[in-house]
Amino acid sequence: MKSSLQIKYEKEIVPVLMKKFNYTSVMEVPKIEKIVINMTAGKEVSNSKAIEEVQNELMFITGQKPLTVIAKKSNASFKLREGMPMGGKVTMRRERMWTFLNELINVSIPRIRDFRGVNPKAFDGRGNYSLGIKEQIIFPEISFDKIRRIKGLDVIIVTTAKTDEESFELLKLLGMPFVKVQSTNNR
Repeated sequence: MKSSLQIKYEKEIVPVLMKKFNYTSVMEVPKIEKIVINMTAGKEVSNSKAIEEVQNELMFITGQKPLTVIAKKSNASFKLREGMPMGGKVTMRRERMWTFLNELINVSIPRIRDFRGVNPKAFDGRGNYSLGIKEQIIFPEISFDKIRRIKGLDVIIVTTAKTDEESFELLKLLGMPFVKVQSTNNR
């Protein structure tokens, strides 16, 4: 079953993007390929219970079992050895991705404290967008009473856009609340 955001993309956003960027084919229109969510235990990587908490919280947020992320290098300041588990990662595609993006834009992001908008400069140069979230409690699936420690997570939205401008326009039309850039000409 298609998400309301996916239906909006197909019926409203594709024609707007085709007109704005003068695409000759519907296949040229950028689309969201996947969403990757990363979360680590931070300074508690040596605590196996903290790694388990990260895994469970990611499972509640995304609805699928996360992949355990293993340390590639040792880091003495974090008491981290090469090969130790340090967090989790989830890659979402298709319906689950659209449902998550809809919930992220319309439910979770508005719950961020003192929220003024997401950074419009967090594109990687190839059309992908990275969003850092400082507290996992903005997701309604996470019960505030059951968490032991506040942790942050990264949400990476991978698109088929060739440029950051195309990706920005796609995300803006999907409803991503970007910060309004103020011009300096008013002074």
